[in-house]
Amino acid sequence: MTTWIEDEAEAFAPERRPLSQQAMAPRPTDYLDGLNPDQLAAVEALDGPVLVLAGAGTGKTRALTTRIAHLLNTGRARPNQILAVTFTNKAAREMKTRVGQTVGGVVEGIPWLGTFHSLSVKILRRHAEMAGLKSNFTILDTDDQLRLLKQLIVAEGIDEKRWPPRLLASLIDGWKNRALTPEKVPASEAAAFNNRGTELYAMYQQRLLTLNACDFGDLLVHVVGIFQAFPEVLEKYQDWFRYILVDEYQDTNVAQYLWLRLLAGGHKNICCVGDDDQSIYGWRGAEVGNILRFEKDFPGAKVIRLEQNYRSTPHILAAASGVISSNEKRLGKTLWTDLNAGEKVRLIGHWDGDEEARWIGEKIEALERGTRGSDPVSPDGIAILVRASFLMRAFEDRFLTIGLPYRVIGGPRFYERLEIRDAMAYFRVAVSPDDSLAFERIVNKPKRGLGDKAVQTINNVARQHGVGLLEAARMIVEEGGLATRARNALKSMVDGFDRWGALVRAGEIPHTDIAEQILDESGYTDMWKADKSPDAAGRLENLKELIKALDEFENLQGFLEHVSLVMDNEQDDGAPKVSIMTLHAAKGLEFPCVFLPGWEDGLFPSQRSMDESGLKGLEEERRLAYVGITRAERLCTISFVANRRVYNQWQSQMPSRFIDELPEEHVEVLTPPGLYGGGFGAAAVSSRPTGPSLADAAAKADAYNSPGWKRMQARAGNRPVSQPKETRNTVIDAEALPAFEVGTRIFHQKFGYGTVTDIEGDKLLIDFEKAGPKHVVSRFVTAADDVPF
Repeated sequence: MTTWIEDEAEAFAPERRPLSQQAMAPRPTDYLDGLNPDQLAAVEALDGPVLVLAGAGTGKTRALTTRIAHLLNTGRARPNQILAVTFTNKAAREMKTRVGQTVGGVVEGIPWLGTFHSLSVKILRRHAEMAGLKSNFTILDTDDQLRLLKQLIVAEGIDEKRWPPRLLASLIDGWKNRALTPEKVPASEAAAFNNRGTELYAMYQQRLLTLNACDFGDLLVHVVGIFQAFPEVLEKYQDWFRYILVDEYQDTNVAQYLWLRLLAGGHKNICCVGDDDQSIYGWRGAEVGNILRFEKDFPGAKVIRLEQNYRSTPHILAAASGVISSNEKRLGKTLWTDLNAGEKVRLIGHWDGDEEARWIGEKIEALERGTRGSDPVSPDGIAILVRASFLMRAFEDRFLTIGLPYRVIGGPRFYERLEIRDAMAYFRVAVSPDDSLAFERIVNKPKRGLGDKAVQTINNVARQHGVGLLEAARMIVEEGGLATRARNALKSMVDGFDRWGALVRAGEIPHTDIAEQILDESGYTDMWKADKSPDAAGRLENLKELIKALDEFENLQGFLEHVSLVMDNEQDDGAPKVSIMTLHAAKGLEFPCVFLPGWEDGLFPSQRSMDESGLKGLEEERRLAYVGITRAERLCTISFVANRRVYNQWQSQMPSRFIDELPEEHVEVLTPPGLYGGGFGAAAVSSRPTGPSLADAAAKADAYNSPGWKRMQARAGNRPVSQPKETRNTVIDAEALPAFEVGTRIFHQKFGYGTVTDIEGDKLLIDFEKAGPKHVVSRFVTAADDVPF
């Protein structure tokens, strides 16, 4: 009788070929050529625990795949005796391909090369009964998981609006990331989810067993549990896997860490490759401490540092190293390169987000043409990396205006996002009540008790009478046809659209206010406020960015037409495009030219991250800055603004604290001619006790420190501009502004000169000389007589 291990060894043994063919087969003899000394050391250190600290762009993938090839070529292990773990299926496929190329295609494949989850599925299928499952168990996706949790919440009589399934799912996922079963959840967390979190967790796990199912978190938790409860099973795997290799070790969570430590307890030949300076996924369970304590976990471990960078210029590497050196919890390494020095990291401050987007658009066009005697850069080689996705909107609109092709990586374009499409549907129905497609999209968003049956009834009435869905809904409200609860909900919705439509047609209040009113009164904004999922906050930020976008148009109709043109520009014709993405999505990528906008305190580093995690959160934000800078191969530009629209209000911003951590000798402060000239009181944002800071110089590089800007700051409470704590994120107080009268000639930063034609509270109707009539809040304008230019 053979064991599964023996069966598998036979199955994956190299194909037997005639001696003549074996004698003629080419042997790979040059796969070690071209490795630098550190890479070679990482490849040849086969015995015992090894930690390879691989800095950005140091060729760690090549070192890892060559190490696998070396194990095979030297006969240290057969393909199925190597366990190689990656974080993505894409990385696993690439590694398999590169190993095959390196060893000349002699080996058909490595069966135990894959992600933590895919490898755990293979193990769990073999031993499902030890976890209370059958071998044909199903794996729930996120929708199935939420549906099951909702059933439990409703069955227990819990208000799902106050305690939504997504919040419980997030809690359970966090516990599973730490390999905590219901009985192991700490008492300090027992109050989670209205004191029912652990109880519902246990019920959820029992329900999964009944369904013969598990979620993604279970795949690792069950395997860890089996290894701990059945030592004989663990010993078989420990004996079989002679060599273990792990990529991106800095991103492992506690469950993955335990999984690896248990398996490595046999031969102890574990090689972990990672970079503590690139650990940026703490928000989803990654624990940077796993890599920091590697030497304690594996006594006698050999640490090899890959520090020669093949991607970026010395100036870029020095800038990144200068920032990350401020982190206390790191193992430490210094990147270097033998490439030419190249250009310094460029730094500039702008007046506001629109100016930042305009300037970057112009620089990209210049790069495409070729500037400073350099060759033209393809749009494919240019990337804009932002800290928060809502910042993308300004760049998307600007690029559409100038006809610059772009793509959004790691997520949909701004106007394709679910929450934006929903909000736009509300606006479309308010402007055009006959838009049935838009009505049907949001008839039950947020949930109003109008299920599929109610929507079908509305559609039937609409077809019978040849009217739109909104008019059909009005007929049902007046004549009946639905249950009382659904009918009342429908009446409230119809009344709302009647009211909002009347406001749109009257044109008496700003369309931005109408849009906010629609989202608030419909309950759509509150729906996302109540949602506890990790992406809910980002969706709310996007909705606020949408309201900001509206302010650039005269009315809702004009904005909707603009968006229609935007959506019409979606076709992918295969042409080169500028990439726009978040810093998190950029990890692992590289571009010749990178723009890093939005480097302002509170935005980057993220205030939320610092509030929730303190110093730990700040250090992860700094690692994110390091990742952003090191994506650039030869040109890196950092920018920030003095004013940004936050929560639909203008706020004065402070440059990111990371800016003054950049080594000054590797930074070039750009000084293009600004609208006003001069700077904006850069001392207000200096974090250094003496001498000018980089932030000071960058702020002076553009359009600041004008008399108008000083007056605006003074109106915020007559505080000197040189007091940072007083001016940080100050919202300009409208009540402190002098009153305007009809007929007063004013100046607006964006629209220029105009005359006040009507006043309602702090809102002015102004007939601008070039932009035409617009509603503007009074705090954003200045009397023309006070403008000295």
